[in-house]
Amino acid sequence: VQLQASGGGLVQAGGSLRLSCTASGRTSSNNGMGWFRQAPGKERDFVAGISWNGRYTSYADSVKGRFTISREYAKNTMYLQMNSLKTEDTGVYYCAVARQAVAGSGAADYKSWGQGTLVTVSS
Repeated sequence: VQLQASGGGLVQAGGSLRLSCTASGRTSSNNGMGWFRQAPGKERDFVAGISWNGRYTSYADSVKGRFTISREYAKNTMYLQMNSLKTEDTGVYYCAVARQAVAGSGAADYKSWGQGTLVTVSS
């Protein structure tokens, strides 16, 4: 499966962005999916995950109440709606397909990764 992330850009603090991740190739709707981000000089951190059926979602504490993950099966696409953005949300955002039906919070829980899209939040 190939993942294409898009929607990143430059936004002021307090603004919003919506990221998209479209899967192609050998796609499967039986796997969870997730978003990670990597700030400059830091490790890749879990942001949000969604189960194979969309019923279960999980978020990093730092984004709870501000970010919403969703998926649209007809388009093989996952989204991350990001509101009330903060400067600390800056980083490269990666989407990934989980190894299991549920989406874990560790990078090892995922098997396929997109190329990343850059989000820059200015003060």
